[in-house]
Amino acid sequence: MARSDIFNSFYAMPPPLRIGLLLYPHCMPAGLLAFSDLLHAANRRAGRAVFELRYVSLQPAEVVCQQGLSLHATHALEKTALDAVLVPGFWAESATQIEDVLGASAALIRALAMFGRSKRLWGYCTGVCLLAASGKLNGQPATVTWWAAEAMERHYGKVRWQVERSCIVNTRTATASGVSGYLPIAQELIKQHVSDEALHDLITLMVLPRPAPTHEAFRAMSLMEQASPMLRRLHDLVGRLPAESITVTCLAEALGMSARTLARKVVGETGVTIAEYARRVKLNQVSERLVLTSMPVSTISADLGFSSDSNMRRMFKVLTSMTPVEFRRKYSRQS
Repeated sequence: MARSDIFNSFYAMPPPLRIGLLLYPHCMPAGLLAFSDLLHAANRRAGRAVFELRYVSLQPAEVVCQQGLSLHATHALEKTALDAVLVPGFWAESATQIEDVLGASAALIRALAMFGRSKRLWGYCTGVCLLAASGKLNGQPATVTWWAAEAMERHYGKVRWQVERSCIVNTRTATASGVSGYLPIAQELIKQHVSDEALHDLITLMVLPRPAPTHEAFRAMSLMEQASPMLRRLHDLVGRLPAESITVTCLAEALGMSARTLARKVVGETGVTIAEYARRVKLNQVSERLVLTSMPVSTISADLGFSSDSNMRRMFKVLTSMTPVEFRRKYSRQS
C-alpha cells in the first residue's frame, strides 16, 4: 500500500509549466537570463521541475540581441508546445523609436496575435508595446514603462492602461514596467506554483529586493491571491467599475448568477459580505495610487468613481485607521 501511495503521488504531480523566453533582433536579453536563473532556483527549491524554459524565436537560429550579444533560439515560437511566453523589452528612447521597432516587427507581432487563447503572454519594459500591438492586451488591465504610456494610450485605446501600477498579472497576461519588470512576474509565478515560503527563501538566498510593506488590510487583496476563478472574475469586475455604480445585482448579472448565490459564495470563500469585499477592492486601488503616484487624493477618488471625496476618505480611515495622507506618508514609494 505504501509503495502504491508513493507512485500515485508521483504521477499526480502537475506537469512543468512550459515557458518560452522570446528572442528577437535587438531585444534586451539580460532580463530573460535573470528570469531563467530565478525559475531554475525555484525548481531546485521545489525539488522538481516546476518550470521548463526554452529560448524561442520566429525560427530556430542565432539571434543578435542588444549590444551585439548573440543567443541561440532552439525552438520556433509557432511550432513549440508552450504554456506561456515572456516578451523582453527593446532599446528605445522615444515614442518614435518604439513605432519604428513595431513597424519592423510585423511578423513577430502577427505570431503573438496567433498565440492560443489558452496560453499566457507576459511582457515587461517596452516588450509590453509588442503585446499591445498584437491585440492580446485588448480589454485587459495593463501597465507599461511610464514614458511610453502616452503613446500606448493613444495607439492602443482598447487596453485598460493602469500605468500608475508597476506590475499587473491577469489570468492570461502579465505586464510590468521597467527593465527589471521580469522580477515581479517571476516572483508571482514562484508564489503561485511553488509557495510563499519558497519565494521568501529565494529572496534571502539571491539577495532580491524585499517586497514593499503594505497595510494588513490589503495583504490579501491582489488579483493573484484570490482563492477561486469566481473570486478572480469578481475582483477584476469590481476593479473596472466606478465605485458608485457597484451593486450586488449588477455584479451578479455580469457573472451569470443570482444575487443571492453570489452573496452566499462570497461570504463562504472570504468570510465577508460582498459589499465589504467590493469596498476593499476599491480601497486597495486607492492605496496603490497613493503609494505609486503623487496624484491628489481628490483626483484618485474621482478617477475610481467614488460618490464623493469625503465618503472615500471616511471609508479609507475606517478600514486602515489612517487618512489617505497619513497612508501615503508611511508607505509611498515616490519619496
